[in-house]
Amino acid sequence: MTEKPWGWPRVRVLLLAAAGILLTAYLGFWQLGRAADKQALQASKSAQASQDVLDGRSLGGPGDSVEQRAQLLHRSMVLTGQWLAQHTIYLDNRQMNGKPGFFVLTPMRLEGAPVVVLVQRGWVQRVFTDRTALPPIETPQGTVQVQGHLAPWPSRLYDFGGVEPGPIRQNLDLNAFRQETGLQLLELTLLQSGQASEGLLREWPVVASGVEKHHGYAFQWFGLSALIALLYVWFQIVQPRRSPKSA
Repeated sequence: MTEKPWGWPRVRVLLLAAAGILLTAYLGFWQLGRAADKQALQASKSAQASQDVLDGRSLGGPGDSVEQRAQLLHRSMVLTGQWLAQHTIYLDNRQMNGKPGFFVLTPMRLEGAPVVVLVQRGWVQRVFTDRTALPPIETPQGTVQVQGHLAPWPSRLYDFGGVEPGPIRQNLDLNAFRQETGLQLLELTLLQSGQASEGLLREWPVVASGVEKHHGYAFQWFGLSALIALLYVWFQIVQPRRSPKSA
C-alpha cells in the first residue's frame, strides 16, 4: 500500500510524542539523581557517626566557628556541664514507638566553655487527662556528663505562627529562644543516647532516607516514557501499515 504523506497532523503527533518521551525520561533521571544524593548524605552521616567520640570542651573554644561545627554534625560527643533546668522545653506532638508525647529539651552550660548546648534528652508520654500537665522527669543538679551525637536544631512541625510561652511548645525557634533566655546557645544540639533514665526514653526514630521512594518514582517515569514510545509506534507506524489498502 502507499504510505500516507507526512502532513502537519503527523508531524504534530511526532513532536508531542517526542516531547512526552523526553520529559518523562528526564524526570526519571532526576529522581535517580535525588536518590543518589540521599544515598551520599546517608553514607556521610554513617561515616561521621563511626568516628571517634569527641570531647564537648572543643565547642566554644579557640578556632571554633559555625562552619567548623557544621562539619561535626552527626559526630558522637560527650558533654560535661550543668543542666539549666529552669529553661527545659517540652516539644508537643512528638512520637516514640507510635505513642504521642513530648521530646524533652534542656540547655546545658558546658564546663570550661562560654557556650550552652541544647540537649534533646529523650521522650516522655504526656498526661492525657490534663494537656497542660508536665510529666515527671529527673534533672540532676551539679556537674553531669551525657553522651550522644550532634544533631541539627529540632525540626519544625506545622503551627499557626507566633511565639509560644511556657514550657510546652509545638516548635522552638533558635533566635527567639536565645533572646528569651539570654543564653549563648549554639545552633546545633546533642541527641542524647543510652538506656532509659530520668523518666525518659531514648529510642529515637530512624529517619528514612527515602531512596526507595525515588527509585519507585523513577521506575514510573521510565515506564511512562516507554509507554508513550510504544503507543506512538503502534498507532503511527504499525497500524497504518496493517490497514486494508484503500480502493
